[in-house]
Amino acid sequence: MADDHAATKTRPRTSEFPADMGSTNGPVNASPPSDSDVLSPSQTGRGKKEFIMMPPEEKLRHFDSRAQAHEDNQEFDACIRDLVRCVALTRLVYGEGHLKHAQAHARLAKAYFQFKGWGPQAQEHSAVARELLPFCSSISSCREEKLEVLTCLLSVHLTQGGASLLTAKYPYHESSFLEAEQVVEDLHQRCGISQEEKMKTELEISSGLSRVYKRQNRPEEALSQCAKSLQLLTDCGQQERTCSVYRDMAAIEEDKGHLDRAIEHLSKAHAIAMSHSPEELEGAQISHSLALILSAAAEPHHNDSAGHYFEQSLTAYKNSAGPQDPTFLAAQDDFCRFLLLNGQQKRCVEIQRASLTSKRSTFGDLSAEVADTLQLIGSVEMTEGRMRQAHRTMTKCLEIQGLLYGLQHKKTKATQKAVDMLARAPEVAERQQRQGRRKTKPHTFSFAPSSVSDGNYMSDS
Repeated sequence: MADDHAATKTRPRTSEFPADMGSTNGPVNASPPSDSDVLSPSQTGRGKKEFIMMPPEEKLRHFDSRAQAHEDNQEFDACIRDLVRCVALTRLVYGEGHLKHAQAHARLAKAYFQFKGWGPQAQEHSAVARELLPFCSSISSCREEKLEVLTCLLSVHLTQGGASLLTAKYPYHESSFLEAEQVVEDLHQRCGISQEEKMKTELEISSGLSRVYKRQNRPEEALSQCAKSLQLLTDCGQQERTCSVYRDMAAIEEDKGHLDRAIEHLSKAHAIAMSHSPEELEGAQISHSLALILSAAAEPHHNDSAGHYFEQSLTAYKNSAGPQDPTFLAAQDDFCRFLLLNGQQKRCVEIQRASLTSKRSTFGDLSAEVADTLQLIGSVEMTEGRMRQAHRTMTKCLEIQGLLYGLQHKKTKATQKAVDMLARAPEVAERQQRQGRRKTKPHTFSFAPSSVSDGNYMSDS
């Protein structure tokens, strides 16, 4: 979720832009519109005065048009700021109970949900729109207005359903999506929605319902909605979009403990991804998921396939995201754990050592990722009997963990225990004793004669 980084000089709001017209707890309210934000750079001097004196109807048209332009240019923060102004101006121009006012709230709610992922704000404005719509419907006489009411109601239901999945503050019951289904059918019967738009909306509803049912631990109903999504995408000729649906189905089956079915769904997703975008991020993610689930399967013959998919995912991640991207490094760690479980310690350590530079660059020297890598390397060195090397590696890990978590954290304590145990190994203890004697050895030459050059200066370091 992107943050609103716009930093502008503020001025007191006028009555046309009341402070409560944005959503609660959102950055929009924290940054009131300034002259430079409301007006274009060319509107200075006399033009600025003319804009301020412009009738509310013209201001509404201006901000409505500009909000759409910002949306088209993917300038979502600016778009939302203009939509907040549209809500205030629509109320001023048309009145609180007008359909236009409900539509303005519904549009702002949808923007909060789609562009920012702000569930509470989306819920707040969609709730206002929903309260206004029954009144708007009762006074709508012509067919066009009734269709507008239904279209606005559909937007409200979809936004409320989607926003409820983003926040724990609101229950994610299926009622919003089920009501949206009814509105779609009503609109279709009244010829208020095209067949293409109907199928697109039905896909959004089935996707939302599958997520709701999955969270409510209703796997069969979730799978049924996924099957409906597959059929809709097939009917639309959008086979490449079925990858995400198959991945959802695999996750549901995996949660049920049906690994074979999960592998089957992921294999279908993998085949589609490889035929459409083999080197893109989605292909890498599917190969990675397939590798993980195959490596977890009980059947030994899945190991070879898991290794193949790990290698494939790493190549795709490297090409699509880069070797220093967190997704690549995470997949590489999963591959190393797989190698470790299959007795390939040497290759595992080689890969982990090589990854340290990238991890330090990406996450920082004092990061959990670097500490975990050192811990894994140290553990392998310890099992191989390389006690001195393991002691050095684990000591480095301990220093980072102590700074990150503190000395009383369970991770730090476990590593400290390993370091103490390694310190008791004869070769480590002997080396530490030698170092201790060197540190306590008296210095023979405390002061160097002034005539002795730096090159001839003797020390026992």
